[in-house]
Amino acid sequence: MIIPDYRIEPADFHADNDDLHAVRDAVFVIEQRIPAEIEWDEQDPHSLHLIARDAEHNPIGTGRLSPEGKIGRLAVISAWRNQGVGKSIMAALLNEAQKRGWPEVSLNAQLSALGFYERFNFVKAGETFIEAGIPHQSMRLKLQPLAAPERRTVNPGRTSVAAVKLEHFDDALNATLSIIKDARRGLGICTPDLEYPLYGHPDVAAALRQFAIQSQDGGARIIVQDTTTVIGQTHPLIELAQKLPSSFEFRAPIEPEDLQYSSAFIFNDRDGYLFRLFGDRYAGVWSPALPSRNRQLAEEFDRFWQRCEPCTAFRALNI
Repeated sequence: MIIPDYRIEPADFHADNDDLHAVRDAVFVIEQRIPAEIEWDEQDPHSLHLIARDAEHNPIGTGRLSPEGKIGRLAVISAWRNQGVGKSIMAALLNEAQKRGWPEVSLNAQLSALGFYERFNFVKAGETFIEAGIPHQSMRLKLQPLAAPERRTVNPGRTSVAAVKLEHFDDALNATLSIIKDARRGLGICTPDLEYPLYGHPDVAAALRQFAIQSQDGGARIIVQDTTTVIGQTHPLIELAQKLPSSFEFRAPIEPEDLQYSSAFIFNDRDGYLFRLFGDRYAGVWSPALPSRNRQLAEEFDRFWQRCEPCTAFRALNI
């Protein structure tokens, strides 16, 4: 199956206004002939906006979440429909609502799109009505609270170190080794395919083995985007995990928006992290101790981890 190359990201209503207009005007104003003065309203400056972009950064979809918990302006340009973009935007909006602790969200669905929203378990609320000349149905969805992330121990006395840029493989390798060697009880790794040059490197394998031996009550959690690439390979990290299964746990994403995630990172329980915007490149930033960014990555990783499913593929390998 070919997965379309797009991503979902937050949009600033003012800075990204032209891109939001490009999508919403094309879908609502031009296609559906909704007057522009109705389509753009007083809620826009105060709402959370998400935007979908293709590989060339072009806007292809939008959605918004109002301060009152109402989802709206969900739109995808015609060339990108039926490729999961709308589902990804909706899933991301619901995740944002859950992060805010909201018990419920609502929306006004066009009757032609009822099936789409019902697949997310929205239920009808009240009678149909006409809005902007189009039949609509109010719908609501009760939200399940997100599981609280495990409380992380604050490391007292560690001085923050400003992040520095990484340009080459050797930079990424040395930073990764530093993060692993400095870890005490926990490591989090998000990788496209267990990148063999990096995580199969003998020095990294040795550092992970030493970490596993020392962290008897902890371990490494690893999210692998594409497990099919690894199956059939002899990989030092998988071999190590099979020898020390209590120290390594693998999961793989299943949600459409998670499958589009293109970055890679590693962080430890000592405030160190390395982040690469593109997982197929080694350029990025890292710090041995930057609590604010480390904590942000750890929290995002926890939410990502909860949405993934355990990866049993590696256990079946005969290596």
